[in-house]
Amino acid sequence: MHAPKDVGAHAQAAADILLRLRAKAPRVHCITNSVAQNFTANVLLAAGAQPSMTISPEEIGQFVAGADALLVNLGTFDRERAEAIEIAVGAVTAAGKPWVLDPVLIDRSPQRAELARTLLARRPAALRLNAAEFATLSGGKDREAFAVVHSTIVALSGPTDVIFGGGRLVSLANGHPLMARITAMGCAASALVAACLAVEADAWRASLAGLLMLGVAGEIAGEKAEGPGSFAAGIFDALYRLDAATLIERAKVA
Repeated sequence: MHAPKDVGAHAQAAADILLRLRAKAPRVHCITNSVAQNFTANVLLAAGAQPSMTISPEEIGQFVAGADALLVNLGTFDRERAEAIEIAVGAVTAAGKPWVLDPVLIDRSPQRAELARTLLARRPAALRLNAAEFATLSGGKDREAFAVVHSTIVALSGPTDVIFGGGRLVSLANGHPLMARITAMGCAASALVAACLAVEADAWRASLAGLLMLGVAGEIAGEKAEGPGSFAAGIFDALYRLDAATLIERAKVA
């Protein structure tokens, strides 16, 4: 894999995706954990997308078929969500729409990890996870080998985010330490990636854009925050006010 030669072009592409997201206001259906639902929905709304959240087996197929993208988050591992995930992935695949897998805490649960492997075999457009989760899912494969085998884009979150796949790799150094003090921040990042996928067919660029938007918003929120509470509210405000010029100016792409 290689790093981008023109980092400015990638920031510009992310800014263009932000503008298209605002113009289209895509609907992202989110199967996510109960702790994350409210925060994730508000992040999507602030960014310009529309969230839907039902996990009812009776209606989720219709919701997903009518959405522009799907997020599958394994944060709450229960029977109802497992059934909803099966229906939703079938519906999004049949509709030819993109979806994101967020295999939350698979490093702590063999059953959860097994479900994540099964879902990965169904070819999500992007995989958004942290280092511990990637180590569990990759089974010791290096990044390039993993991306080739699974034909997906990996958005690896951490102090420095790394997006790789399709022979490309980029790192993002945006963000703020308080992001680690807010629950559902990773879940919201996955939802933003899904929103970007709804307006950008290149999953690598969409993943970069989603993580960059949240990272820049985190930096802006952190400049005024007095602690986690004001920081969480500040994330919504920063995403709502984020424009293309600010995204380009603040992007720390390498």
